[in-house]
Amino acid sequence: MPVPVSARRRVALTLLSLPLLSLALSRRAAHAAAPDGKRISIIDTGAVADGANVNTRAIQAAIDRASGQGGGTVVVPAGVFVSGALFLKPGVHLHLERGAVLRCSTDMRHFPVQRTRIEGHFEERFNPGLINAAGCDGLTITGAGTLDGAGRPIWDRFWQLRNAAKDKAAFRNLDVPRARLAVIEGSRGVTVDGVTFKDSQFWNLHLYRCRDVVVRACHFEVPDDYVQAPSTDGIDIDSCQDVLVDGCHFSVTDDCIAAKGSKGPHAPDDKDSPPVERVRVRNCDFRRGHAMFTCGSEATVVRDVVVEHCTVRDVGAVAHLKLRPDTPQRYENIVMRDLVLDSTKGEIVAIRPWSQYFDLKGEAPPHSSVRGLVLDGIRGRFGAFGIVAPNPGQTDISGIVLRNLNLQLTDERLQVKGAASPAMENVVVNGKPYTA
Repeated sequence: MPVPVSARRRVALTLLSLPLLSLALSRRAAHAAAPDGKRISIIDTGAVADGANVNTRAIQAAIDRASGQGGGTVVVPAGVFVSGALFLKPGVHLHLERGAVLRCSTDMRHFPVQRTRIEGHFEERFNPGLINAAGCDGLTITGAGTLDGAGRPIWDRFWQLRNAAKDKAAFRNLDVPRARLAVIEGSRGVTVDGVTFKDSQFWNLHLYRCRDVVVRACHFEVPDDYVQAPSTDGIDIDSCQDVLVDGCHFSVTDDCIAAKGSKGPHAPDDKDSPPVERVRVRNCDFRRGHAMFTCGSEATVVRDVVVEHCTVRDVGAVAHLKLRPDTPQRYENIVMRDLVLDSTKGEIVAIRPWSQYFDLKGEAPPHSSVRGLVLDGIRGRFGAFGIVAPNPGQTDISGIVLRNLNLQLTDERLQVKGAASPAMENVVVNGKPYTA
C-alpha cells in the first residue's frame, strides 16, 4: 500500500530539519554551564586507591566541599577507588583522569535503598546508582577514566536466584539488589564525555526527565566471555527531550540504547513521564547487544528519533519497537539512515508484541500506533529482514518506508502480519530487487 502524500510530506520535513536540530543540540551543550576553575582531588579528602577500601565517605566529602565553595570539579586521579552511592550536587562536576577507576562496591549495604525511578515507575525501595545527580543543570561528567560496576558477582547472584525461583516468569529484574552506574534526573544541559562505563550491575547510564543532553565518545562494555549480563542497557533515555549520542561504542548484553517512559493502561496520565522527543544518535559503533535502538519495555510516546552514520554488528535487532498489550503507545517519526551492517544474525526490523510482566489492571486493551518508521541508506550483511506485527486489534502500523537498501541476508523474508505493506524504493536484497 502506498504511503499517503501527507505522511511522505511529514517525513520529508523531518529529514530536512535534522541537521539544524543536531546543530542546535551541539550548540546548547557547548554553552551549558561549564565547570569553573575549582578542582578538588578525592585524594585530598582521604580516598585511597587500593581497590579494596570503600571510599564513599571520602569521595562524598569532596563533593560536599566543592558544593560548599560554590561549585567546582571533583577529580578522580589514576588508581582504583571503590565506593558506594555518591550524590552530586548542583554546580559540582566529576572528572575521571586517564587511568582512574571508580568501582562499585559489591556489598549492597553501601547502596542504601531509597525511592528511585526505575522501569517506568518509582520504586519506593531500590538501590541508587554509583553516581546520582538530581537537579544538576549544566552537569559535566568527563575524562578518560572508567566507572566500573564490578558486576560479575552480582550477575552470578541474579542467575542463581532466578534459576532457583519456583516461578521464573514472575521473577523481576528488581528482585536482586544492584546498582546502576549513573542516574541523572531532572537536569538540563548535561554533558557526559569520554568516560568508559564497564561491567554495570544494572543499567549503565539512566537519564530521567533531562533535557539538552550530550553523551559523547563514551564506551559501554561488558566482558565478551559473559553470555548474558542481565539488564546491562547502555543508555536509557527515560522521559527526556533533546538528547544527542555521538561517537559512542556499545558492547553490552541488553539494549544498547532504549527509549523509556511509563507503562500500563493509565500511562498517558502519568505526569512524571513526558514523551521522549528529539533524540539524535550518530557516528556510533554497536558491536553487541539485544538491539541497537529500542522503544523499550516501558515506553509510552517516542517521537522524532534519528539514528545515522553508525556501524552495527552482533545485535539482536537494529530497530526493536516493543508493543505492550497493556499500554497505549505512540511511536512516531523514527528514522534510521546511513547504517553499515556486519553480522550473519539478528533482525533489521522487529516490531512485535511484548508481554513480559504486563497488567491491564482490569481495563480494556488500549489502542496504540506506529507511524513513520524510515530505513534509508542501509547496507551490508545481516541475519533476517525481520517482522512487522501488531498486537491484534490494538495496534495501527503505517508509514513504514524502506529506501536505498542494499543487503545480504540469511533470511530475506520481511514478515508483515496485520499491517500495511511498507513503501519500498531501490531495495536490493541478495543482489536482486526486492518486493515484500
